[in-house]
Amino acid sequence: MTASTDSSFFVSTAWLAENLAAPDLAVIDGTFFMPDEGRDARAEYLSGHIPGAVFFDIDAIADQATDLPHMLPTPEAFATAMGQLGLGDRMRFVVYDATGLLGAARVWWTLRVFGAESVRILEGGLPQWRAEGRDLDSGPATRAPGVFAARFSAAAVADAENVKQASESGSAQIVDARAAARFKGEAPEPRPGLRSGHIPGSANIPWREVVAEGRIKPAEDVKAVFAKAGVDVARPVITTCGSGVTASILLLALETIGKSGVVLYDGSWSEWGSRADLPVAKG
Repeated sequence: MTASTDSSFFVSTAWLAENLAAPDLAVIDGTFFMPDEGRDARAEYLSGHIPGAVFFDIDAIADQATDLPHMLPTPEAFATAMGQLGLGDRMRFVVYDATGLLGAARVWWTLRVFGAESVRILEGGLPQWRAEGRDLDSGPATRAPGVFAARFSAAAVADAENVKQASESGSAQIVDARAAARFKGEAPEPRPGLRSGHIPGSANIPWREVVAEGRIKPAEDVKAVFAKAGVDVARPVITTCGSGVTASILLLALETIGKSGVVLYDGSWSEWGSRADLPVAKG
């Protein structure tokens, strides 16, 4: 696996260890677990995290007025949450998670949607940091309050009506990051009450196909995965998944191969699968 330490998307564990004390650098633990995993992301953060890292709770820094999981909050709510974590919009951010590359991609995307200009992901995440025997802290990390001027990029986010229009007209390709069995409607959803299947006309690229060892695979591999799924990366793309987390991984993978303007369906299957007025395809 070729390292991408000079990438505009990733930094290495060695780079982070060398720069951990930089006053303008903030490290964010974006650990997230699927609801059927039975793991507590906050508890695991408190038991061991990269020194100085604050915990970004995807479910708490979210729209609390909806039943849908971890939908984006308002810009005002996001700015408040970031300020309380001691994070300012002019800082440099490095995001990681305990899986290697999962929740970190969602936090990376969220920060950028709200105007952060310097956001990187830690290659290999916490698993690699631990494997190298690097220092860990326990308990909460605290920072002085910050000021985050949130600038929301509405064009980066799709809602159900945008996706329905794309599904019907083919104006954009819809790419679903869920596992193939869930996409085909052959396996139940991890969240109760959702129909099984997929958005009509969408393509399926399970997120693990573009990830290896906590990194996005090399560009040629990523291009091959999208081509195999019948996705033309020269055309508009909307990514989706179960709840907007692994859709961020596909979006990240596309950006690493130079694809800009990718849009993420924030409600994803948690919304689409719960609405009887929206069509479902299987197979």
